[in-house]
Amino acid sequence: MKSTGIVRSVDKLGRIVLPKELRRTFDISDTDPLEIYVDKESIVLRKYSDVRSCAFCGSSSTQILFNKGICDNCIKTLKFRWEEHECK
Repeated sequence: MKSTGIVRSVDKLGRIVLPKELRRTFDISDTDPLEIYVDKESIVLRKYSDVRSCAFCGSSSTQILFNKGICDNCIKTLKFRWEEHECK
């Protein structure tokens, strides 16, 4: 793991504030859910990604590609755009 040099205190309710720079870097908005992992002596926060919903449109997905959920409609759209790009 890489140290950021940033230190934050835990408040009385057990909360910490993630610095704006880190939220921007990892594309975390104020309503995004985070998963909490424990790795030996570390606590790891990761932006939650529900592979059951489409990574592009959010609908129920039926396929998992590259560890991301993608619905059939978005797969068709991506395939069409890829083929359109390849033909140029």
